[in-house]
Amino acid sequence: AVVWPQIKPVAEVVTADLGTYTNADDNAIGDPNAPIKVEEFGDFQCPFCERFHEETEPLLRQYYVDTGKAQFVFRSMGNFVSDNIARARGTPATTESRDAALAAYCAGDQNKFWEMQAHLFANALGEDVGSFTDKRVKAIAEKTGLDMAEFNSCYDSGKYIDRVQQDYEDGQAAGINGTPGFLVTYTVNGETKSKLIEGAQPFTVFQQELEAALSEMGAPSE
Repeated sequence: AVVWPQIKPVAEVVTADLGTYTNADDNAIGDPNAPIKVEEFGDFQCPFCERFHEETEPLLRQYYVDTGKAQFVFRSMGNFVSDNIARARGTPATTESRDAALAAYCAGDQNKFWEMQAHLFANALGEDVGSFTDKRVKAIAEKTGLDMAEFNSCYDSGKYIDRVQQDYEDGQAAGINGTPGFLVTYTVNGETKSKLIEGAQPFTVFQQELEAALSEMGAPSE
């Protein structure tokens, strides 16, 4: 039982379909001076996060990020899914959610956060079923085209553990209780305003909220 996890074959790792990541800077894309900031708090094991990534995120990039109206940021929710599954089962938690987030941030050191994000979602097998064991995370990193010596040094050291925990605490402080959750912030007459969008909502929901924010700011809409 001790040896088996070390010799168990790693499930096939597939190549993800990549998008266009305008002004990619670590875990952010888009103009940092855009009038709206959209922060996603997600979990790479979360099927609803994967659905958002596949169906809605490309449209947000096309109509709001690429046009300079919004900056989009992906942040983790710590070890959210793994911890919830452990509580439901009454078993010790794995670290799959946390480790996937660590891997994404390590990829960000090579300015490939978004490519790694896409590959993590493309290779999610389910919740706490071995998607993101250490061996598989490294196989996904290799498939993403990372410098593996640099990645392994970052990942094995747990360089971003504190950052992942801070993500979770910031998500809780923003009122996010499930994944994905989205914090939309913008400024009107010097006052910072925020809206919370909960769940993998369709693009039309985001469009309605973002257009309302642009209108409130007096900024050009679509």
